[in-house]
Amino acid sequence: MSTNTIRLRHFVAVHDEAVDEKAEGAASISIESIAYWAIVASIYMGFGFLWYYSFKEKIFDDGGTMPAGLAKGYAGTFVDSFPGLNATWTILGIVEGIAFVGFVASILTGEFLPTRRKPILVAALGVSLLAFALMVFGQELTAEFEGVAQAFGYIGATIVTLLLVQILPPRRGIWKATER
Repeated sequence: MSTNTIRLRHFVAVHDEAVDEKAEGAASISIESIAYWAIVASIYMGFGFLWYYSFKEKIFDDGGTMPAGLAKGYAGTFVDSFPGLNATWTILGIVEGIAFVGFVASILTGEFLPTRRKPILVAALGVSLLAFALMVFGQELTAEFEGVAQAFGYIGATIVTLLLVQILPPRRGIWKATER
């Protein structure tokens, strides 16, 4: 193998120092690498596109103005008087935008690589939790309990994603956590 091939493989592969690549366990390295890249791509694509389109709709498409149907539902609630419906819509859009920027910053700093820690990704997922919590608050105000339950599902899925990120390389990984 050429030196460039070895460097590229080291760059993208999830390595186990205890496994000899010529031994029987060598195949598991490539399977773990495939799993790692599928997980990372799913996180960035799922959350990134979710927050991009939500942010874009609220801030650019709607110009920070809450759609009439939603505004009618929130009329007379606490947020109607403070900070106001359009301000509330804009604040939610800004929080979604911050989450999106966090995912972009994580990509730009190379946190998606298996050798890098992922503090910006963790922060972006934390902001995602805040955005979902704001949505729960809004839906509680209008007694949209079915939407509240759905938003709690999103919060739970985000927490599971946060836990998953915590075990991704360069940390110990789930396949190592059970070994002693």
